[in-house]
Amino acid sequence: MNYEIVNLEEKRVVGLAARTNNQSPEMGAVIGGLWEKFYGEGVYAQIENKTSDKVLGIYTDYAGGAMDDYTIMVACEAAESETMPKDTIVKTIPAGRYAKFVVKGDMHTAVANCWMEIWSMDLPRTFISDFEEYQDDCMDGDAEIHIYVGLKK
Repeated sequence: MNYEIVNLEEKRVVGLAARTNNQSPEMGAVIGGLWEKFYGEGVYAQIENKTSDKVLGIYTDYAGGAMDDYTIMVACEAAESETMPKDTIVKTIPAGRYAKFVVKGDMHTAVANCWMEIWSMDLPRTFISDFEEYQDDCMDGDAEIHIYVGLKK
């Protein structure tokens, strides 16, 4: 699978978060529930001072490696604001070196397949912060998603 190495500035994000792991039978429901609440309950619309329209799926606070517990977050980049929607938190995606994968196709299938390939690769991962950046309209079955995997220097 092809990827490029990129250096990113830090990103301040606001969104919903939960803990799960890739071996949990509830993982899909946990992640799907966050997305449903983010859009279905209007959380995205309530986030003020967005600095980007792109929505992020963030994996952070890893307890160890890819199969250990982590925090999943559905969020968007936003500057500081006086108010925040209920149940949201603020996190910082650290600046650093990332492997950038570009995935195209069905949003769910393409992303899941890409992660399975990433897990099998011998990348020098930091396990600090990885994220998916959903480009424009991802609901039409012909989505483009950029997946960033944090790398050691």
